[in-house]
Amino acid sequence: MPFLTSLPETSHLSDLYKAFPKNVAPLMEYTDGILRAEGELSIAERELIATFTSGLNACDFCFQSHLIYAKAFGIGEGVVEALLTDIDSAPVAEKLKPILHYVKKLNNLPSKIITADADAIYAAGWGEQALYEAVQVCALFNMMNRIIEGTGVNFDYVANPSVHSIRRDSEKELAHSYSDFGKRVAAMAAEQE
Repeated sequence: MPFLTSLPETSHLSDLYKAFPKNVAPLMEYTDGILRAEGELSIAERELIATFTSGLNACDFCFQSHLIYAKAFGIGEGVVEALLTDIDSAPVAEKLKPILHYVKKLNNLPSKIITADADAIYAAGWGEQALYEAVQVCALFNMMNRIIEGTGVNFDYVANPSVHSIRRDSEKELAHSYSDFGKRVAAMAAEQE
C-alpha cells in the first residue's frame, strides 16, 4: 500500500510522477545521460549496476524494472542474482568485478571507500570515466530506490511484465527511454489538470 494517500492501491512510478510532476522531466533527462549516453561502461553494464544497486537496497520495483532493461541490453538470465550472492563467482567478466565490488561498498559503506578500491578498478584496465560512471549509477539508484520505497510505490513487474515500457527492440530506440517516459508522464499530468 502506498504511503501517499493520493496514489492508487497498486502504484507505479508513473502514478507518483503524475501526482507530483515537478522536476520529473529534468530527472529523466539526467537519467538518460547516466544510463544511455556513450561512456566507458556499456549501456548493459550501467543497467547491470542499476539493477545490482537496487537489489542491494531490496527495492523490488527498481530491481524488477531494471532487470528487464539489463536483459534487453544483453545481460544473461540469473547474472544479477548471482552477483547479489557472490560477486567473485558470478558469471561476469573479471574486468567488471572490481567495479561491482566498488559499487557494493559505495552503496553499503560509502565512508569506507579507500584508494585501493579505486586502484583495483584501474588495475583491471578501466579509466576514471568508468569509475565515475559507476559512482553516478549507484548514486542515482540510491536516490531512486529511496523515492520508490519512501512513497510506497509497489507495482510488481514479475506479476505484470507486459506493462513495462520497453516495447522497442533496438538500443537506438531505447536511447532516450527515460526522457520519453518523463514526457509521457508530463502529458498525462497535464490531462489531469
